[in-house]
Amino acid sequence: MMLSLLLALAPSVAPAQDCGSCDSKAKAAVTSNVDAPKDIVDTAVAAGSFKTLVAAVQAAELVDALKGKGPFTVFAPTDEAFAALPKGTLETLLDPKNKGLLTSILTYHVVPGDVRAKQVVKLDAAGTLNGQRVEVVVKKEGVFIDGAQVVTTDIECANGVIHVIDRVILPSSNDILTTAAEAGSFKTLAAAIQAAGLVEALRGDGPFTVFAPTDDAFAALPEGTVASLLKPENKDQLVAVLTYHVVPGRVFSDAAAKGAKVKTLQGGELVTRGSDEGVFVNGAKVVAADLDCTNGVIHVIDKVLLPQ
Repeated sequence: MMLSLLLALAPSVAPAQDCGSCDSKAKAAVTSNVDAPKDIVDTAVAAGSFKTLVAAVQAAELVDALKGKGPFTVFAPTDEAFAALPKGTLETLLDPKNKGLLTSILTYHVVPGDVRAKQVVKLDAAGTLNGQRVEVVVKKEGVFIDGAQVVTTDIECANGVIHVIDRVILPSSNDILTTAAEAGSFKTLAAAIQAAGLVEALRGDGPFTVFAPTDDAFAALPEGTVASLLKPENKDQLVAVLTYHVVPGRVFSDAAAKGAKVKTLQGGELVTRGSDEGVFVNGAKVVAADLDCTNGVIHVIDKVLLPQ
C-alpha cells in the first residue's frame, strides 16, 4: 500500500529537452514542468487506497467542503481500516438516513489548518471540524490519534495535508445529559436538571461547557440545601444555580488552565486558573476534564458553585 500510495502521489516531470538556443525563460518553463499538488479529495482518489473514505465523503456531501481553500489536516483511514469496522457498520453509515452521523464521524478526522507531523508530535489533543477533540499520544512505537496509529505522514495537498491512520476513529455519540448519566456519579445533578426543567435545553445543539459537580459535591452543601433547592417554589433559584455551571461554547482544560473569565448562562462570571495542583474554577477543583459530548464538553468539579 505504501509503495502504491507514493507512486500515485509522485509528481510527474516532463522529459528533458534540448534547450540549445532557448532563452532563459523558455528553459525555466521546461525544467519546472511539474504537476501542481492536487486538493485533498483528488489526492485521496489518485492514491487508490482510500476508496471507502472517498465514497463516504461523497455520501456525506463533503466533497466541495474538502476541495475548499482550507487548509485542512486529514487523518485518513485506509480501506483496510474501514473494512475492520464491525460487520454492517459501514453499510449503516452509508445509508442516507444516517447522513448526520456519517458527517459527524468524517469531520472528526479533519483538523483545521495545515498541521505537519513535526507539529502533531508536540500536541496532546487537537480540535476537529466535528467540534470534539482527538487525543494525540506519542509512543516509541509511533504516533497515535485516539488509538489509531499514524502510518504515513505529510502527504502534501494543495489545500492541506493528509496523514494516513490504520483505524477509523469515532467521536462521542452521547449528549451532555447522556454522558453524565452513564458516568453514574451525577445522580443529584440529573435530578436537579429535571426539577429545573432544563433537560431539553441541555440536549440542544449548544455547544456548552458544563462544570459538573459530583454527588459528593452536592452532599457537602449545608444540610437541607439540596432539598430546599428541589422544592417547586424554589425553581428559579435552582435554575440560577445550575445555569451558573454552564458556559456557552467549548472551553477545554488547557484554555481554562491559562486563566480566564467566562460568562455563564446565568449571567455571572466564572474565573478559571491553573496551578501545580491542577485546574480550578471559582475555587472548585477540576477532578476530571474534557469529557467530550456531541453538544459540548464536561469538566467534573468537586464543589457546587453558587452565584452571588
